[in-house]
Amino acid sequence: MAAPVRGGIIAAGAGSRLRADGWRVAKPLVEVAGLPLIGAVLRNFTTAGITAITIIVNEEELDCIQWVRARRPDLDVEFIVKTTASSLESFREVTARGPEGPMLVSTVDAWCAPEDFARFARQAAARPDEASVLAVTPLVDDEKPLWVTLAADGRVDAIGQPGGGLVTAGVYRVSARARRVAAAPRLGRLRDYLAWLHGSGEPLYGEIIETVVDVDRGLDVATAEALARGERRA
Repeated sequence: MAAPVRGGIIAAGAGSRLRADGWRVAKPLVEVAGLPLIGAVLRNFTTAGITAITIIVNEEELDCIQWVRARRPDLDVEFIVKTTASSLESFREVTARGPEGPMLVSTVDAWCAPEDFARFARQAAARPDEASVLAVTPLVDDEKPLWVTLAADGRVDAIGQPGGGLVTAGVYRVSARARRVAAAPRLGRLRDYLAWLHGSGEPLYGEIIETVVDVDRGLDVATAEALARGERRA
C-alpha cells in the first residue's frame, strides 16, 4: 500500500484586493457560504483522505491558526508562520517540510467542491510517480491567468501561452523530485517556477477541475457562493 500523501496549504498572501473590497479579516478567514476559505480547503483535503497537512500563514494571521486548532483538532496540522515575499517562497517553504514522496498542495483561495478536489487527487495519483500534476480549469476568472496547453495524453505541452483554453487552478501534486530541486535565484513567482520545471524537462501532467474559483476579490466571493448554492440544490 502506498504511503499516505501529506497535504500543504499556501495561505501567507496579504489579501490586499479583498481588503480593498471591504473585507477586514485575514484572507484565509474570508467566508464563502458560511465557511472560511481555510475551512473549505481543509474540507477538500479530508474528503480526499488527507489528514496530515502543513499550512503556511503570514505573521498577521495568527487568528487563522486559532480557528484551525479550535475547529479541526482531528487533523495533524503543522503551521509555518512566516511573511514571505512571494507565492514561490511560500510554496518552497511548504514543500520542503514533511516526509519524502509526493505532496498535494493547494492555495487557500482555490475554492472548489470537495468531491472535485478528491477526484483530482485520485487522478493525479494515477500519473507516473516521477511526475508532478497541475490542476487546470476552463473557468478563467483570474486577472492574470497562467495558461496551460495539454497534449491528448494529459501531458503539459506549454505553460504561459494562450490558446489551450485551460489555466492553472492553484492545486498541485508535487513529485518528490520537484519538491527538492533547487530553482534559479532569479525566479520570483510560483508561475515562473512551474514554467522553469516544464522547460527543464520535469514531467508535468494536467488534470481538469471544471470549476475552480480563485478568490481574490469580492466578485470572486460572490461567484463561489453562487456555485456553492447550486451544489446544495443539486
